[in-house]
Parts: sequence; structure tokens; C-alpha cells
Amino acid sequence: MPGENLLSGPPETLLPDDPAAREALVSGVDAATVAAAHPTYSAAWADLADRAFSAGDAVTSYAFARTGYHRGLDQLRRAGWRGSGPIPWAHEPNRGFLRSLNALGRAAEAIGETDEATRCAEFLRDSSEEAADTLR
Repeated sequence: MPGENLLSGPPETLLPDDPAAREALVSGVDAATVAAAHPTYSAAWADLADRAFSAGDAVTSYAFARTGYHRGLDQLRRAGWRGSGPIPWAHEPNRGFLRSLNALGRAAEAIGETDEATRCAEFLRDSSEEAADTLR
């Protein structure tokens, strides 16, 4: 097709917003309550992972982060993502997945799962350099 840029790579993937879940979390509803009511909302799982990690519980953080990560992967695939390509940090609904991915890598590193920590760090940087820089 004339004018098509074949070297541009895959398009950005933009996840849909979940206004009810976002508003609940922003308004101060506990992340566990939000995750129970909106289990596909990765930002709630990322908040739970961050809270567990801050409390010194890397294993629980890993579990929460893994849940948010997998819920985000499901949404990415439904949004047309094919295993690679940009997932921009600037798009607010993507942040829950990106934060979960970062939290998974952080918890993996803390429990000595270095291969997973490296994979997560590379995946995060490949998906969004801005997220990698912001979250590290």
C-alpha cells in the first residue's frame, strides 16, 4: 500500500477505562474492596502489591502483582495487542498494568527470582520507557 510505513512497528495499545473502579480507588475506597468489586482493574491490584511490598511482604506483593499483570494481559489482548508494541504510560488506563508489571519485577527480585525480575524489567522498558523511568 503506497505511503504505508512498514518500519514503524506495532501500534500503541490503549486499554479501556473503568470509570467506576477508577473513581472508587481515587475517592479512597480500600484497594482490596475495589479489587473484589472490579477484579479486572489492574490498578487496584497494583495498589495492593505496593502496600504489601511497603509492609515487607514480598511474597504477598508478588501474588497481587501477578494478578494485576495477568488481568492486564487479558485486557491488552482484547484491545488488539499481539505480544509486543508500545503500551504508553501517558494513557491513564494503561498505568495499572504497567504498575503491576513493575511491582511483579520488584517482588520477584526481592524473593530471588532473578530471571523473572529481568524479564519484567525488560518488558516494562520495551512497553513504555516513560513508565520504566517513572516507576524505577
